[in-house]
Amino acid sequence: MNESTNGTVSRRDFTKAIGAAAAAVTAMAVPHVHAAENNTIQVALIGCGGRGSGAAAQALAVKAQPVKLVAMADVFERRLSSSYANLRKSRGARVDVPDDRKFIGFDAYKKAMDCLRPGDVAIFATPPAFRWVHFTYAIEKGLSVFMEKPVTVDGPTTRRMNALADEADKKNLKVGVGLMVRHCRGRRELFDRIKNGEIGQLIALRAYRMSGASAQAGPRPAGMNETLYQIQRFHAFLWASGGCYSDYYIHQIDECSWMKDAWPVSAHASGGRHFRGASVDQNFDNYSVEYTFPDGTKFFYYGRNMSGARGEFASYAHGTKGAAIISTNSHTPGRVRTFSGHNFTKDQMLWAFPQPEPDPYQMEWEDLIDAIRNDKPYNEVKRGAMASLVTSMGRMAAHTGRIITLDEMLNCQHEFAPNLDKLTLESPAPLVADANGKYPVPEPGVKTKTEY
Repeated sequence: MNESTNGTVSRRDFTKAIGAAAAAVTAMAVPHVHAAENNTIQVALIGCGGRGSGAAAQALAVKAQPVKLVAMADVFERRLSSSYANLRKSRGARVDVPDDRKFIGFDAYKKAMDCLRPGDVAIFATPPAFRWVHFTYAIEKGLSVFMEKPVTVDGPTTRRMNALADEADKKNLKVGVGLMVRHCRGRRELFDRIKNGEIGQLIALRAYRMSGASAQAGPRPAGMNETLYQIQRFHAFLWASGGCYSDYYIHQIDECSWMKDAWPVSAHASGGRHFRGASVDQNFDNYSVEYTFPDGTKFFYYGRNMSGARGEFASYAHGTKGAAIISTNSHTPGRVRTFSGHNFTKDQMLWAFPQPEPDPYQMEWEDLIDAIRNDKPYNEVKRGAMASLVTSMGRMAAHTGRIITLDEMLNCQHEFAPNLDKLTLESPAPLVADANGKYPVPEPGVKTKTEY
């Protein structure tokens, strides 16, 4: 990725870098480390919440290659203990994590990865802000990685992750990103059908994730460390997760961009806080975002977190000859379909992917382990970084009240939480509350250069 003398990066260069990464076969390959007499792939779980525990369970369910969980790390002992008990119950002997390979603290990620051999897999399922920190150490150790989405939350971390992706390629490391919809077999066929003109040229896309109140945080309990409080409630804080917008909405933004076969280049948005009550989080209750693609066509995204209001969780594509359902209700099963018109009626249905469909959460692990086993080029980081950046672009447009371009988002200098690799319990929290225990919130039209 080319960088100019003033430190800015163009969207065109970033997009070209993603394409080059997808096609490249690196010359500097590390040798196979899993000899025939011991072909078990060892895994370390870093971040033992529900998302991390689920990823570990899917890794251990892969049939093509023996996989064993050998180390775990978190900053909360109770979370690690609960995850271990559940995984041990469901996966049995594939969970081999004695007490001396269970690590607690901000340096626990290093200790867990130190238990692995080069070529083994580290799972990153902590709040997204820590992705670059953990990825840096994994590359140093020569480890393959599965990291949950989003992989970045702002411009500086996106540029950093893009550079780290190049370093991973130099070592021929295999890296999966938890945008599991990309591994959905039904959506892959839908993409091919759209590309082949089944519903004509795409003229618009729209997606909805409208649910009850979420991503809130009550006042910090007396005596609780402020950093741990924010990590425990990471969806509530922009530095930790990008807020509900980045952490919840990225899947649909990614799948719609995929179907368009292009990334949006600007976002125009609105949103606001209405019913957050006593919550001290930084999120809005609703978001309405108009994304624009390079050819001028639009993608409309609607997010709402209000209990009692109408719910919907689906994505749609509209073409000159018909339409498609990209996701029906949640991420899986997608139950993708194409139609000769735009009313989504049974009499207009052209095609539907056969049911039951393979679970994309499992398929992303099958694909990653297959790449490790057969030494295939495999690095999803740059695509994951672009999906994260496009999502952040929509969020920033809503939070500032301005049209935000992809170039501006990529080159934004506001890093929400710098120096996370040096974070300790004694460090000031990345976001500090005022005297009343309140945190800064976005104010569109008032705070326009940064989101808070």
